[in-house]
Amino acid sequence: MTTVLIAGGAGYIGSTVASACLDAGITPVILDNLVRGRREFTEGRTFYEGDIADGAVVDRIFSEHPDISAVVHCAALIVVPESVADPIGYYEANVSKSLSFLKHLHRNQCDRIIFSSSASIYQAEDGSPVSEDSPLAPQSPYARTKAVCEEMFADIAAAGPRVLSLRYFNPVGADPKLRTGLQLRRPSHALGVLIQAHQEGRPFPITGTNYPTRDGTGIRDYVHVWDLAAAHVAAIQRFDSILTDTTRSTAINLGTGNGTTVRELCDAFNAVVSTPLATVDADPRPGDVAGGYTKSDRAAELLGWTPRLSLEEGIRSALDWIPIRDERLKD
Repeated sequence: MTTVLIAGGAGYIGSTVASACLDAGITPVILDNLVRGRREFTEGRTFYEGDIADGAVVDRIFSEHPDISAVVHCAALIVVPESVADPIGYYEANVSKSLSFLKHLHRNQCDRIIFSSSASIYQAEDGSPVSEDSPLAPQSPYARTKAVCEEMFADIAAAGPRVLSLRYFNPVGADPKLRTGLQLRRPSHALGVLIQAHQEGRPFPITGTNYPTRDGTGIRDYVHVWDLAAAHVAAIQRFDSILTDTTRSTAINLGTGNGTTVRELCDAFNAVVSTPLATVDADPRPGDVAGGYTKSDRAAELLGWTPRLSLEEGIRSALDWIPIRDERLKD
């Protein structure tokens, strides 16, 4: 049976990846400092509370689990406005600690690393689809930490562990079995703001209506978090066929391959809820861009992966998760 270490495995993405691994017969070992992760997401799983930069903890994990064959690196701070307010903290957590983590993994002879990257590193300003070869232009300290890590890992991979970077587009939803989900009570992403507006009985502001898209509103690629988790399982299973001694690092986009505009997101939301949500047109916010979505050819070719769950299913599972989240956040 395959065993993998999931750094950040008590967070939204990492815990969902751990669930998908368990369902696929892969044993997850969780490392998380619980700065953002939730302890309850580790229940029933092998868990080490600690920091990825702590070499003693990493050494202990590999000593006690010598069968670990790969690492999924999801540990990061991810809130864009927070990264603008605290860039030093973000570079330390996301870049400096990742460098230390790679050093510890290399010392323990771990050669397979799957890195949680982000589509926010792309230019994506005109609503067009992007491929892995599209221009990069990260617009926030958070996004730049992901781009810097990718470049750093590519350099390290030339003489050290192989690194597969998975560039997430916009995750939505929860584990269909509702074991885990987004733990923030007031998330800042579009679906989270939609849900808040609906709960509070106020219109949802559509910020920007003159972009070069089919209805003038911004466009994004919303991918169900369970589909993202399935892609990680495929990456674990196919790692050695994707990365070899000659190709030691690469990146793969993870998205649906279909763009969804803000108006279309609102329509999908209203198709799920019983009481329709009103919207109001508003001016774009500073820094807003039209956005973009992915071309998924490489994911299909290298991972054999295509998303299976719809946007409506993502919205429905996010809504189903809310009462569970709220009950847990009372603690």
